[in-house]
Amino acid sequence: MPEPIDPLLEISASLADIDEAGLRRRRRVVTTPCAPVAGLADRPDPVIAFCSNDYLGLAAEPSLAEAASQGAQRWGVGSGASHLVSGHYAVHDELETRLARFVGMDDALYFSTGYMANIGVMPALVGRGDAIFADKVNHASLVDGALLSRAEFIRYPHSDLAALAARLEASTAPRKLIVTDSVFSMDGDLAPLPELLALAEAHKAWLLVDDAHGFGVLGPQGRGSLAHFGLSSPRLIYMGTLGKAAGVSGAFVAGQRDVIEWLVSKSRSYIFTTGAPPLIAHTLLSALDLMEQGDTRRAHLNALIARFKAGLRLSRWQLLPSDTPIQPVVIGDNHETLAVSRALDAEGIWVPAIRPPTVPKGAARLRVTLSAAHSFEQVDRLVATLNRLEAAPT
Repeated sequence: MPEPIDPLLEISASLADIDEAGLRRRRRVVTTPCAPVAGLADRPDPVIAFCSNDYLGLAAEPSLAEAASQGAQRWGVGSGASHLVSGHYAVHDELETRLARFVGMDDALYFSTGYMANIGVMPALVGRGDAIFADKVNHASLVDGALLSRAEFIRYPHSDLAALAARLEASTAPRKLIVTDSVFSMDGDLAPLPELLALAEAHKAWLLVDDAHGFGVLGPQGRGSLAHFGLSSPRLIYMGTLGKAAGVSGAFVAGQRDVIEWLVSKSRSYIFTTGAPPLIAHTLLSALDLMEQGDTRRAHLNALIARFKAGLRLSRWQLLPSDTPIQPVVIGDNHETLAVSRALDAEGIWVPAIRPPTVPKGAARLRVTLSAAHSFEQVDRLVATLNRLEAAPT
């Protein structure tokens, strides 16, 4: 009979192991609102932050702070119950109608977070005996949603359409669901959505698109990746997050009306949780107005992306091909990546080091994210510092 393991000793030893591998996660305490210039509790002077997903610079927008204040005055600060009990307010309903119209779908369902949306949708659509086909670098919430469904979980190499087609062809599952990010969060590239939809149509499969990093950035008026590609189909299920480009909080799933009705009755992460505060929905209605009218912000953001890419002169490190605000600089070694991140920090620039298991082993990177709130001068400073650090290894 094996000796029992002391879990406290095991955790202490495991923490030492992840320290040695350069994989310990640490939080930094931010002392100012989300903005390109951030105050941090662990240093006396502010830093230029290239790490948030606030792509349109709306997180600290004064008009949204005012909308939140008005929402609190109108609706209070809590919903009191789940949506299916008494926690679904008129402003939630208005937001869902507006979101569906914004992305060109029949209906939408508002969730408290994108993670809750993803782990709630897949188990409601497929189960034992069915099959989920997922891009290998999908976000962790999509992986967890697939595992919770208990369907067969079939992964295909990143954006490899031929491999996906072969797996779909070989599957005898009665229900099939293809799942993909639209913009991959650590690489910044776009999924081949038109081709994925064609495969879904050919195999009578669902296509679930997680547009966390495309909503508000891509497509006319920021209507997202489906609008960017001009896609429409009853087989499409669309998930968008509201805490990134929209600048606030939450997420939504949009699709055919019957699909949304089904999720209301079957999505456990929607049914069994307290509804998000209605003041958030009130604020999001104003955020949608700013997104829809945000072409100037998006034009400036695209100009910043182009300037960053044109200015880098890398030989040892690799800038991955991306036309989105996510600009990954792959360094490789965990310890070197951490050292470069610390060197940037010493010069007043905050870019986080991303390491396994978030990215593959040997592919540690700096995940640079750009915002419409950044200036050209701030981006130029980042570019010059990265070029110098690469030329003189830390």
